[in-house]
Amino acid sequence: MVGTRSDWGSVFDDAARDAGFDLDDSQRNAAAPLGRLGDELSGGRRLFGPPPRGVYVWGPAGRGKSWLVDTFYDAVPVRHKRRVHFHEFFREFHSRYAAHRHEPRAAEHAVRDLLGAARLVCFDEFHVHDPGDATILAKVVKALFARRITLVATSNYPPSGLLPNPLFHHLIEPVAVALDDALEIVEVAGPQDYRQTGPTPATGFGLGRYLWPGNSDQLAAAGLRIPAPSERRQVAFGTRTVTALAVRGAEIWFAFTDLCDRPFSTIDYLHLADRYSHWTLSGLPVLATADREAAQRFANLVDVLCDRQIPLNLIARAPLGECLSGAGLPADIHRTASRLALLPGAADTAAVAGQ
Repeated sequence: MVGTRSDWGSVFDDAARDAGFDLDDSQRNAAAPLGRLGDELSGGRRLFGPPPRGVYVWGPAGRGKSWLVDTFYDAVPVRHKRRVHFHEFFREFHSRYAAHRHEPRAAEHAVRDLLGAARLVCFDEFHVHDPGDATILAKVVKALFARRITLVATSNYPPSGLLPNPLFHHLIEPVAVALDDALEIVEVAGPQDYRQTGPTPATGFGLGRYLWPGNSDQLAAAGLRIPAPSERRQVAFGTRTVTALAVRGAEIWFAFTDLCDRPFSTIDYLHLADRYSHWTLSGLPVLATADREAAQRFANLVDVLCDRQIPLNLIARAPLGECLSGAGLPADIHRTASRLALLPGAADTAAVAGQ
C-alpha cells in the first residue's frame, strides 16, 4: 500500500521497469500530480470542504496516458473506486438518466446508480465530438462534482479542445471551465508513440491482424475463411439490425459499407461488442474517399474494439498509411492509427500524414 509521496515515485518507476521501459520526462511530470493525489486520497474521506483536486492527463495517442492512470488506480488505497472507459459510462448514463428523467436531479440519481459509493472515478478516453453529447456531458460532470467524487481522466484533448468543431464548441465551454477549476491539467507529449515502437501484444486486440491486399491466398494463410453468400444474415440488437457477412459462434464478419456507411452510433457498436468476441471487417477503403461520417464511425469502432480487447482482422484495399491519410478525416485519426499499429501487418502506420 502506498502511504507517502516518496513511495509514489517508486510505484511508477517499478511499474515501468516491470513493463520493460523507463519513464520519459513527460510521463514523469504527469506521475508527480497523480502521486500527490494518491497521498491526499490515502488520508481518508474528507467530511468537510472540497474533495481532493483531480488530474486530467492529455496528449497525443500512444504516449502512456492510460498506463499512468492504470498504475495510479491499481496502487491508490481507496476502497470505493471505479475505472471505466468513457464510451461505456456514457452508454450506461444514457440508460439510467432516461429512467430518472422525470425526477429532480435526474443526473445525480443516474450517477449514483452507476457509481454507488465511489469516491474516485478514472475515465479513459474522455472526449466528445457530438453537440448533443456535450449537453449530456455537462450533466455528468456537474453530477460527479455534486457527489464529491474525485475525477481522474485521460484524453487526447485539453479541456479547452473538447468538441473542436467551431460551430458547436461554445456548447462545451462551461464543461471545460468546470474541469479546469476542479482538476490539475497535465500534458503527456513525449516523442515516442509506444504502440508503434513497442512489441505487438499477443493478447486482446493485438491478436487480430491487418491484411492487405486481402486476396484469397493471404486470407487462407491467416486462417480466415471467406464467407459464402449463404452465410449473410441480419443481426438484431435492440430495435435495430445490421447485415453481417457471416456469424460463426462468437465470431462476426462485417463489410465496411454495412457497418460504417449506415448511421450506427458508438453505443450500437458497444451492444454488438457485448455479443461477439472476435471481429473481421473487410473492405476498408482509403478513408479520404469515403463519406466523412463513415470515417468517423470507423474510428469509433476501433476505439470500442481496442478498449474491449476484442481481436480485429482488418482487410483493406490499401496499406494502412494510405487508408488513414488525406483531407477531411476525423479529428482523432492519429489515435486510430496508433491503435491499429497494434495489429500485426500494420507496420506502415507511421506513414499517416502528420505522424
